[in-house]
Amino acid sequence: MKRILFYTLLTTVVAVAGCKDYLEQAVDQRTQLNSVVKVSELLATAYPQADYATFTEAMSDLALDKGPVSGATIDERNRNPYFFQDVQNKAQGSPDFYWNACYAAIAAANHALEAIDNASNPEDYTAQRGEALVARAYAHFMLVTLYAKVYNPATAATDAGVPYVTAPEKVVLAQYNRGTVASVYQQIESDLTTGLPLLNNNAYRVSKYHFNTAAAHAFATRFYLFKREYQKVLDHANQVFAGGNLEPNLRPWVSVYSVQTANEGLALYTQASQNANLLLVEAPSLWARFNATYRYGFAAPIVNYFFRSSNVTGARWVQPLYSQGSSHSLILKFREHFVRTDPNAEIGTAYTIFPLFTTEEVLFNRAEAALELNQLDQARSDLNMYARNRIANYNATTHAITNEKLRSFYGTSDQKQGLLLTLLDFKAAEFIQEGMRWFDILRHGITVVHPTVDGQTYTLPPNDPRRVLQIPQEATLAGIERNPR
Repeated sequence: MKRILFYTLLTTVVAVAGCKDYLEQAVDQRTQLNSVVKVSELLATAYPQADYATFTEAMSDLALDKGPVSGATIDERNRNPYFFQDVQNKAQGSPDFYWNACYAAIAAANHALEAIDNASNPEDYTAQRGEALVARAYAHFMLVTLYAKVYNPATAATDAGVPYVTAPEKVVLAQYNRGTVASVYQQIESDLTTGLPLLNNNAYRVSKYHFNTAAAHAFATRFYLFKREYQKVLDHANQVFAGGNLEPNLRPWVSVYSVQTANEGLALYTQASQNANLLLVEAPSLWARFNATYRYGFAAPIVNYFFRSSNVTGARWVQPLYSQGSSHSLILKFREHFVRTDPNAEIGTAYTIFPLFTTEEVLFNRAEAALELNQLDQARSDLNMYARNRIANYNATTHAITNEKLRSFYGTSDQKQGLLLTLLDFKAAEFIQEGMRWFDILRHGITVVHPTVDGQTYTLPPNDPRRVLQIPQEATLAGIERNPR
């Protein structure tokens, strides 16, 4: 069936419950969703199985033009976002592919909810209902964040949103309206707050590939940070782990990651066994193969600023930085999983596993919410916590963030502003090559400047319509109005 707006998923869905299950793809018969096990298998597909890093990283200020250097990968999905142009390619790694993957995930969640509603024993599906609701909320949140204007309480009631789909599709081409950003946020919050208390971590075979309670609270911290309800950010951050104790669950960069070989580091970062990984997804993606060599990406000035120079603490991060030739660098995070579809030929699908939520993001969200609530000491404490887990031989006397260091490094005597700049720098370094920086650029209205090696400059200021990804052309067939350009 031709992909139009949403995958209808009326016949089959691939149930994937972990990287090792790539070759154990089970077909789910929609007409036979008559057990908790079958609904649970369906919900393994209720997550967007696509990457956004390919285009959001290139759009951000963590990408620069490396020039026509040896080994550079040239691809429209990397090039066009750098120049703030719409991507016409619809393959994996493109905005259109991500849009479709989100609505495929939503369709799976909606079919699960319908099956639960029709079951003779719906009380046995409580955990599955919770997962379906939270997963549906997450996919819609990502859509409204990328394909609509960033949430602004003054304009959200009039800004165009994205279709919020709450029922399984019964026709190939249904008609939808976008609603508003405010209405989409209301529906996200309803699904999230209804579903979260229903979750049960014991319902999953591999909980890190599902909305376990920790991941759901982490999602809530991101949602309420965008919604500017900062006390709720703190409340949910402190429920991710017992007692709000995040530090034991941060990545052990100093003690473990920094001493890994390249292959070990690439294998470790996205493992479900890592406490820092709260929710993982495996997606058809070439990001692991090309993220280092894309022409528009992690270039030398960015490498030098974040990893080869001292930061505001006076020290440098311990970070497994790896070079591929003289012009290409990467952090040891992603390795490709290639699944052959023909045993007699090198034909198949490349997959990359992505962390959707981590302990580090929760820490940063908590620190930013504390800043917004003028709890500067709490924010500073969280930032110092992060630093002592990223600096070899950390010494509080030497490396703690002080007002004098903020003034010296950032040139500001405003403590709150200095701490925010620190947070954004720490966060950019932590999530380099994961596409996460784009969300901070949206929330904080950060201007992005992209120079080219031939002396041109492309600028994306706040409120520029190109900050909103374009609705896929095919979606207009379902009545969806495209974004202005």
